[in-house]
Amino acid sequence: MPENNQIDETKEEFIRLEHLKNIEEAGVNPYPSCTKRIDTLFQAKTKKEGEKVQTAGRLISKREMGRICFCHLKDESAKMQIVFSEKELGKDNFKFFIKNFDVGDFVEISGEIFITKKGEISILVKEYKILTKALLPLPDKFHGLQDEETKFRKRYLDILMNEEVKEIFIRKSHFWKATRDFLDQEGFIEVETPVLESTPGGADATPFVTHHNALDLDVYLRISMGELWQKRLMVAGFEKTFEIGRQFRNEGMSREHLQDYTQMEFYWAYADYTKGMELVERMYKYIAQETFGTLKFSIGEFKNIDLSKKWEQIDYASEINKQLGINIMTASEEELKAKLQELKIKYDKAENKGRLIDSLWKQCRKNISGPAFLINIPVEVSPLAKRKSDFRELTERFQPIIAGSELGNGYSELNDPLDQEKRFERQAEMREQGDEEAQMHDKDFVEALKHGMPPTCGFGFSERLFSFLENKPIRTCQIFPLMKPETTEEENLNYKI
Repeated sequence: MPENNQIDETKEEFIRLEHLKNIEEAGVNPYPSCTKRIDTLFQAKTKKEGEKVQTAGRLISKREMGRICFCHLKDESAKMQIVFSEKELGKDNFKFFIKNFDVGDFVEISGEIFITKKGEISILVKEYKILTKALLPLPDKFHGLQDEETKFRKRYLDILMNEEVKEIFIRKSHFWKATRDFLDQEGFIEVETPVLESTPGGADATPFVTHHNALDLDVYLRISMGELWQKRLMVAGFEKTFEIGRQFRNEGMSREHLQDYTQMEFYWAYADYTKGMELVERMYKYIAQETFGTLKFSIGEFKNIDLSKKWEQIDYASEINKQLGINIMTASEEELKAKLQELKIKYDKAENKGRLIDSLWKQCRKNISGPAFLINIPVEVSPLAKRKSDFRELTERFQPIIAGSELGNGYSELNDPLDQEKRFERQAEMREQGDEEAQMHDKDFVEALKHGMPPTCGFGFSERLFSFLENKPIRTCQIFPLMKPETTEEENLNYKI
């Protein structure tokens, strides 16, 4: 028996197949290719009583009352009551609808507007036509989809039955549109860079590997939004570029992390990180206002985040020292490991100083409400950022901190080819020592830098920013998150054997 009064889909499909057969035997195509819809349901609702209407949508309810049947029709614009009457349709047409049309079917109707005794604007159906015969039922409207995995696996039903879920993705569309609009207004041009790369670069991350058959070459799915390519465009003479697209990192999953997600990165010639921070602060405020209509948010345990205020700047080393009582600039690797052990933070014994420092910082950032910019980040954790002229161990890097997380990353780009080459060599050594997230040596990029790249500020953020402002896990904010294939009982049995 189905649990929680849920519909028995197997039995229901059998019944609907019979209805399909009846429709076909009546000489009606249950899946026509076009419709003569003139009005959306929203438009139909604006019409006056007695006016004619021709519309279409999905049946989402059906209630028979003798010679009358009350239904609700839904399209993207609205939901509306429609009424089938034996008097209007004739006995045979009325019975045909009652017997063979089910909740979930798409129908086209023509009729006229009338007001029911209860004052509800409705359509009295004069003619109807099947547009799509649904062979499986919709979830029970009182129970819906209960299981979290089922919601992700059958997201189309989750969206259909839950208007709040649908609204998330409408807002997400507005979020990326606002991002494009802001950068366009600031004079940036949108570009497209390769998704497949022979050398992945622009981030510390483990890439996905695939094979290019035509070139007989192993290639990588990009781990950044064309960082090293957009810098080549700065060499080429472009001054303001950005890209929004998908990038891929073969790493763990969490409330904040996915392997396949949307990222934005911009590059701005003749600008440094201070100009970048000013632009990013304005950009975040613009995006939040355009998307959510407010600059005040409650995110997780942080209840009063106000993006409208002036964003403070937090010194990396000073903040760690203040919270944890250790000076990362003078501490040895042994002292860093001892502090991690004291805090019961797991780490790999083979990790270098940069990774150890980063683990300490991640412990600290969760206590910062923001909005703020993290600055003065050490070279050890910033392989692509330019060194500060007054303190060579630090970089001109900045990260927006909101609700205990880094929601973006930017810096004055390193344009010294010799310094860049040394850092790539150091990263290559780290890879040889087992650090799979260390960056690969991109000789072609170093060669491009040798031709000269102007002072440049680069910055990027991912859809993590949207999920935080939405106050939901990032997986919930992906319209179709990646899922493991479902297995049958027989497959599970074979696996166990």
